[in-house]
Amino acid sequence: MKRRKMLLGLMSALLVFAMVGCSSAKSEEPSTNTGSSGTAATGKDLKGEITVITQKTDIVDTVFKDYAKKFNEEYPNISVKFQAMSDYEGQIKVRMNSSDYGDVLLLPTSVPLADLPQFFEPLGNYEDMKKQYNGLEERVVDGKVYGIPTTINYSGIVYNKKVFKDAGVTEVPKTPDQFLAALQKIKDKGQAVPLYTNYAAGWPLTQWEADLTTVAGNVDYVNVTQPTTDDNFVKGQPHYELYKLLYDVAQKGLIEKDPTTTDWESSKADMANGKIGTMVLGSWAVGQIQSKSQNPDDIGFMPFPTNASKVIVPLADDYTIGVSSKSSNKEAAKAWVDWFINKSTYPTTEGGGMSPAVGAELPAALKQFEGTGIEFKFQTPAKAGQEGLVDKIDKDSEIGLWQPDFKKRIIEAAVGNKKESYDDIMKDLNDRWKASRASVASE
Repeated sequence: MKRRKMLLGLMSALLVFAMVGCSSAKSEEPSTNTGSSGTAATGKDLKGEITVITQKTDIVDTVFKDYAKKFNEEYPNISVKFQAMSDYEGQIKVRMNSSDYGDVLLLPTSVPLADLPQFFEPLGNYEDMKKQYNGLEERVVDGKVYGIPTTINYSGIVYNKKVFKDAGVTEVPKTPDQFLAALQKIKDKGQAVPLYTNYAAGWPLTQWEADLTTVAGNVDYVNVTQPTTDDNFVKGQPHYELYKLLYDVAQKGLIEKDPTTTDWESSKADMANGKIGTMVLGSWAVGQIQSKSQNPDDIGFMPFPTNASKVIVPLADDYTIGVSSKSSNKEAAKAWVDWFINKSTYPTTEGGGMSPAVGAELPAALKQFEGTGIEFKFQTPAKAGQEGLVDKIDKDSEIGLWQPDFKKRIIEAAVGNKKESYDDIMKDLNDRWKASRASVASE
């Protein structure tokens, strides 16, 4: 859900690679000297009851309960309860208006970086923890880490290979025009929705933002170039081109007939069963959809279509997991975070990506791109002094880069429910971005 994705240059040395020469990193046990709990207590010393809040509604009563049993083998005196939210971002924001939002939870993308200390407990010093985990940079305030990635994903398009084959699409589309042509063939075949937006659920639309790097063809764009430009939504720029594809597929009738009635859980089964051709999602979704298919190999991943000279698939942290500052059992909660990241199977199986632990083995799914020239890379982190600047501009402008609102607005305009053009929407967003960038810079 995520989202969003971002990460430090240190990770580039470990995980940034071109698929021409991809190889697995050596697997090693993470350090036991520095963990997020920052405690030397043994498992039996810790006692209490904790509530873990998750977005995984599909496995909360199965896989997560198995996790709790295994966790209790090491921590027998900690009772773990789970709560799952189908609309995590929306529901957790309401819960966080009170002091009752569990002990362990995912850090909402809507909470500004600077506000994290109000809601979350520091897990340790960044300089120590970066030796153990990748992907911490986006959740560091004043040298303290507030969240650890549950997994590291790669973003693009999940698709049903059989739907493509049945429609006569024999090659994976690489450019927006090729992608639109492929979707049109699927529509003409009449057996599947070419692209399912998941409009009603809302949060899946935020997954489009994760593909900005691919459209830009430059790992510097998101965190280095974007905060310095007044032309963020101008024609020819990555944001304009990214969401122009969303507008075009909707305007051409290549999406579900009634977007307002979409359902996330059923969409996974529909894709698994050949009723949906594509969805814009991260790698985390592949396993979920495959688990619902009689032919899991039918479900594949492709890079987001781009006209860029280099095809870069961005690597980014998924939701990060942290501990509530209001928890009455913080040490027990931190023990769960440590165990969940380092000893559960979540990061690579249920999470669908790769482990954030330094030295973890690369997933086999990436090897399909060997020799293709496609590059899987982390985004360049923000320059010193500009950390969190994109978030500040975004919040001040109320654009919502990682919120579904303007994506829904684009779809509504494309299908004729709103009397505005795509360029009207982009001008409005760019005007707000420009004004807020000037305002934030003057603070």
